[in-house]
Amino acid sequence: MTDKPLSGRKAQAARNDKLILEAAHEVFVANPEAPIAEVAKRAGVGISALYRRYPSKEDLLRKLCGDGLAKHVALVQEAVDAEGDMWEAFCRFMRQVVAADTASITVKLAGTFTPTPDMFGAGAAAAELNDVLMRKLHEAGAIREDVKIGDVIMITESLASIDIGDAERTREVRLRSLELYLQALQAPARGPLPSSPPSEEEMNMRWIPKDAKG
Repeated sequence: MTDKPLSGRKAQAARNDKLILEAAHEVFVANPEAPIAEVAKRAGVGISALYRRYPSKEDLLRKLCGDGLAKHVALVQEAVDAEGDMWEAFCRFMRQVVAADTASITVKLAGTFTPTPDMFGAGAAAAELNDVLMRKLHEAGAIREDVKIGDVIMITESLASIDIGDAERTREVRLRSLELYLQALQAPARGPLPSSPPSEEEMNMRWIPKDAKG
């Protein structure tokens, strides 16, 4: 059974939504303080069309971050379910995460809006899958023993900070830099790591708006 094609009006709404979300990613990753009108301008849609879909900037930010989280969950689930060489599955996962640029959303937008309970639930599900992936990697002896999921997340977020102007060239440099990290992550380790990785609590606290932390 195939999905019925969308009607003209619904198809246009779907196209507008795609344009809005792509524009929102570009606008808010570059400047989290940017007004929502800048998104409409970048997307080439009327501000009324944007507000019909997203009544406030917070609604748009929640959707953007929720979609980024869903993308991450899908990629880590694929890595967890992979058969064969776990190291190759992990490398593929990392390359896909960097190419999708989901980490930029966390780096730039964490703490700028109030997440919903559903988002915290999805985050918990993602954390559980991340832990499963790391366990499988350690059991396979594929990744150095002292590496934890917090280390991996910090790597993807560090790579997301690379920006040299041109989008395609930025993507190429991020993927090149990732390969250096991957060589450092693979077992056996050449030496111990200092200190400890960021905890799940430390990473989650970034999503709490600053004015709500007391």
